[in-house]
Amino acid sequence: MKYLALLLMGEAVCLAQPAALLYDRNVPQAAFAASEIHKAYAASGRSMAEQSLEALGANANPLRLVIAADRAQSQKAAGALAVAGSKSEAAQSYSIRRVAKDGRTTVAVLAADAAGAMYGGLDVAEAIRLGTLDGLGNSDHTAHMERRGIKFNIPLDARTPSYTDNSDAAQKNIAEMWSFDFWREFLDDMARHRYNVLSLWNLHPFPSIVKVPEYPDVALDDVKRSLVPMDDTFSHSGSDMVRPVMLSRLETLKKMTIADKIGFWRNVMQYAHDRGIEVYWFTWNIFTFGAEGKYGITPEQNNRKTIDYFRASVRELVLTYPLLDGIGITAGEQMQDRNDEFSKEKWLWKTYGEGIMDAKKIAPERRIRLIHRYHQTAQTEILDAFKSYPDTFELSFKYAIAHMYSIPNPPFIQDALPNIVPSHRTWLTVRDDDIYSFRWGDAEYAREFVKAMPGPDKVAGFYMGPDGYIWGREFLSTEPEQPRDLVIGKRWYSFMLWGRLSYEPDLPDSVFVQSIAKHFPEVAADKMFRVWSEASKVFPQITRFFWGDIDVRWFPEACLSHPRGAKGFYTVQHFIQGQTMPGSGVLDIVEWRQNKLAGKAMNGTTPLEVADALAKHAAEALRGVAELRRSQGQNKELRLTLGDMEAMGHLGNYYAAKIRAATDLALFDKTSKVEQRESAVRNLQLALEHWKRYAYIYAMQYEQPKLYNRVGWVDIPGMTAKVEQDIAIARLWTPGTVPDAAQVRYDDRPFRK
Repeated sequence: MKYLALLLMGEAVCLAQPAALLYDRNVPQAAFAASEIHKAYAASGRSMAEQSLEALGANANPLRLVIAADRAQSQKAAGALAVAGSKSEAAQSYSIRRVAKDGRTTVAVLAADAAGAMYGGLDVAEAIRLGTLDGLGNSDHTAHMERRGIKFNIPLDARTPSYTDNSDAAQKNIAEMWSFDFWREFLDDMARHRYNVLSLWNLHPFPSIVKVPEYPDVALDDVKRSLVPMDDTFSHSGSDMVRPVMLSRLETLKKMTIADKIGFWRNVMQYAHDRGIEVYWFTWNIFTFGAEGKYGITPEQNNRKTIDYFRASVRELVLTYPLLDGIGITAGEQMQDRNDEFSKEKWLWKTYGEGIMDAKKIAPERRIRLIHRYHQTAQTEILDAFKSYPDTFELSFKYAIAHMYSIPNPPFIQDALPNIVPSHRTWLTVRDDDIYSFRWGDAEYAREFVKAMPGPDKVAGFYMGPDGYIWGREFLSTEPEQPRDLVIGKRWYSFMLWGRLSYEPDLPDSVFVQSIAKHFPEVAADKMFRVWSEASKVFPQITRFFWGDIDVRWFPEACLSHPRGAKGFYTVQHFIQGQTMPGSGVLDIVEWRQNKLAGKAMNGTTPLEVADALAKHAAEALRGVAELRRSQGQNKELRLTLGDMEAMGHLGNYYAAKIRAATDLALFDKTSKVEQRESAVRNLQLALEHWKRYAYIYAMQYEQPKLYNRVGWVDIPGMTAKVEQDIAIARLWTPGTVPDAAQVRYDDRPFRK
């Protein structure tokens, strides 16, 4: 902190000088970076003159900030300043050069392209904002991960839902999806955090975003939402996301013609491109919501009219949106395994493949990246069906299945890696279905996770996001802002970590500490950084120990799975019989018990070691939060952020006590030693107390109950009775309940050769 204070003192002298910003105003990405620099500079009460790059030689301001937005501009600026040019010519790369001569300081961004210019300019803006411009020296920067994206399940309309629409968050966000104010803020934040891909996922978006000449009545005017309350009885395949009763009671949220809608999404895509962000539409198949019943269109796989409709819709999607960068497709959830002309992959080629080819006949210059998910299909079948596709053709893999907060090197892609070649690289779907409420933040974990991703010969990029929640505006808070915060704004630190580190994984922790200091000046930033990290380590620890591969099977915020076809609340017995994450090196309780009673060495992390780690992280978090609260003042966001850390600490203590109880009870199950059962009861009583503390802070900050798409209704305080029942389960336990036989293992690995 002393070093930061010295930088701030030095910067005050520098910023007091007359300053000029020189850049090409015709480059939108550079203009955005310039606006951020102006904003940061204006915060000091000063203004900055603007000039074109051509004025560099004549400008005599004591402080000059230069943004060169391509190789030619960079070479010219480097020559004028007599400095080394940009080190890399790779896309998105940039170099920063600092020159102090004749009483004048120049900080220049020399970029390979517009995106690099924007990122370099954002570095300069950040240095001004944090007071570290005097320390900004010569450096070179190249993207570690080429494409860094957001997976956004988008609830367009009651008639064209996404996979997540049977949830409170989705229903309340439908109107936001048609608000340009929302997308302006969202895309600006994406750019600030260095994300450059926005993937929009919808079951069947075409009626809401295109008008097909052959099927004009399919196009939908207006934006509508159903007045029929959602519940947790919807299919997990999305097949009944539109029920007839829902369509019988619709409200109009916004009056728009289909032409208005097309204009809206063209503007969103233009704005995204001006921030260096590519836009993709992803679909599941075969869904015909919004079109079914018109022109003979049905979801049957062998319906030729449906095939023709999809093909025409894909053609119009490509032609209607010249700035659309790509399309993602899925061989499911509604597709059948067939061996005839209507097989999954033949169907997808006849619709998406031929539709894109039709568009290219009309607009030969169009290039569309096509991304085919591995989900519910096989690689050989995919590549055979799309062997004649002329543009970039890539695949997509569920990298950590549904749990990015588990271990930093998930093993599931290992079987696929030998079959992935540079001509058909894969994207990593990084699912965040662990945390819907809290502000997570552990730089160490994020950095390790990014560094463990396969290299650019195998991976084209990643997109992260949930299936069970919507990263739109938050609709959980008991103390909401007006308008409500965007999730990307509320969880700014988490998005910053993942975005910045995926661009530059060796970015030092000092950048994050300084950002915390600026955001929360009331507290010691270095302590806040450490406490935030400790609290955030709880989720990976518990999910690697208690594994449910998809989100329906495991939601660690609530110790819950969907009650239909799964377990509901996971009891202490489930913990005894549960499995650990493949590749985590963690022993499950049955394995641990066998080794312990046989006197064998433990080949892996034991359940008690996991419990100890959880307790340690929880203790550090809770101790740190108590200290930080002494100086939180009246800052509501700081108070709520500390509340999230406290909640994660109590949750860590709950799981630590529950795991210890489960090990005690597992031993009693074999030995019938009463003291082991009594120890289990005591640990479960402790677990109950920890849960009560967790539920209290949770209910203070987040509305309950809430409906989520994949796990159904969640009521943290209301689940206290379930937590208490664990004590009775232990007291009434009958020895011999748990066999030593291997437990059922989930297998949702998304690769079939």
